[in-house]
Amino acid sequence: MPVFAIIPVSLLFLVVYLLVSSSTSNAQHVRRSEFPDNFLFGTAISAYQVEGGYLEDGKGLSNWDVFSHIPGNIKNNENGDIADDSYHLFWEDAEIAHSLGVNAYRFSISWARILPRGRFGEVNPGGIEFYNKVIDNLLLRGIEPFVTIHHFDHPQELGDRFGGWLSPLMQEEFVLLAETCFKSFGDRVKYWTTINEPNMFAEMGYVRGDFAPARCSQPFGNCSAGNSDKEPFIVVHNMLLAHAKAVKLYREQFQPKQGGSIGIVAHTHMYEPLRDVESDHQAVDRVLAFTGGWVFDPVVFGDYPPEMRQYHRSELPWFSAEETEYVKGSIDFIGINHYSTLYAKDCIHSPCVSGGDHFIRGFAYTTGERDGILIGEPTGVQRFYVVPRGMEKIVDHVSKRYKNIPIYVTENGYSPPLAVPNLVHDVNRIEFHKGYLAALARAIRKGADVRGYFIWSLMDNFEWAGGYSSRFGLYHVDRATMERVPKLSAKWFRHFLANRRTMIATRTEASAAVM
Repeated sequence: MPVFAIIPVSLLFLVVYLLVSSSTSNAQHVRRSEFPDNFLFGTAISAYQVEGGYLEDGKGLSNWDVFSHIPGNIKNNENGDIADDSYHLFWEDAEIAHSLGVNAYRFSISWARILPRGRFGEVNPGGIEFYNKVIDNLLLRGIEPFVTIHHFDHPQELGDRFGGWLSPLMQEEFVLLAETCFKSFGDRVKYWTTINEPNMFAEMGYVRGDFAPARCSQPFGNCSAGNSDKEPFIVVHNMLLAHAKAVKLYREQFQPKQGGSIGIVAHTHMYEPLRDVESDHQAVDRVLAFTGGWVFDPVVFGDYPPEMRQYHRSELPWFSAEETEYVKGSIDFIGINHYSTLYAKDCIHSPCVSGGDHFIRGFAYTTGERDGILIGEPTGVQRFYVVPRGMEKIVDHVSKRYKNIPIYVTENGYSPPLAVPNLVHDVNRIEFHKGYLAALARAIRKGADVRGYFIWSLMDNFEWAGGYSSRFGLYHVDRATMERVPKLSAKWFRHFLANRRTMIATRTEASAAVM
């Protein structure tokens, strides 16, 4: 009988992967020991994407509950009513996270589960009880809770009453949510992020109309209402003021006793010039300012990037003197969600395709292709390419622009092309994380103060307008049974965190592993 016939299937695939990796000349070598001893390694999820528990135990309707139930909004008309059923299965999820060896777990609070009607109702005891159990369960396993207060979903009533984030009233609603979280959980939570990706929320919800509340205007989308040239500025402005007010409250009333830290997260592609000309190099600087800088410049320096002010003197809101005082410096750390890199071409001095010169891209046309060659291997998400060097470049950029403020990579992950038949034996995901981690290690060696890295995601989940078609998880979730099935990448990550060798360098060593 051939030796492979008596090897368990999972081990067989691991051995085959190691053999292939060892013969691949461009394979990345990376070890846990290349990162600081106190470095946070974790996985990330968000409430609406995994919890389910639709309207259970006092939870109210959220904007995403409503949006996802409108036919045509979500691929295959799917929704998050059940999602991964983490509301009922969190203890299992905490255990599989523990089995990986992570020391941190990033998750978000469902606003509608804590304050179903915002200021128009009461705190929901069922929601407080649920998150208390989540936090205690993580700590029992030696895992730090890394909590995002707001990740896209909010009570629908706030949208119905005054337009959600288009209204300054939302600032005080958010401060109430944050205060409730600090009071209820702050004695155990030492890592807070206020708001996830204000820039992405504005682009997808108010420029393109692909996310709730689906507001946009031509030529960027076909929505029933909205203004893609003005509303995104208003939304981000209200979010930044809400963030700063919550941080002010935390620092004055909670941080001295609780001893935690607090930051904000932005979506951050890296960009490279499409052509080696000065105007495209300037376009790269501009598009970086118009994306991550749109969020980070105000909370570090007290105002929007000068690159944005130059081109938006009338549309871009201003911070009052009082607001500037508490917006400036309103972070203890920066969170970056980084997945990919694109080329940027100047659209101020050069002709571009329709829409390429819109402010959301910094008056630059961005693309993943140059002279018919892709910038990196395509993935299952449009405009997400595998470009590991981008991790080193974006971290270096953020570190230098923002005076080496501590950085956490709060999301980084890979979803395979939809045509990939085998979802569990995910060699490409392993290569993705190895490459990006190696690049992150290089950035740290160059002096960047990076303190954590979170894989998106622990398990396949509801990926917003894409439904369940995108699969970023280290674990596959059987949609019929909710069983969590470890992928090859989960086994690799477990070995990486245990600081074992992540590659077998020779065929002899690989052969020895099966004996």
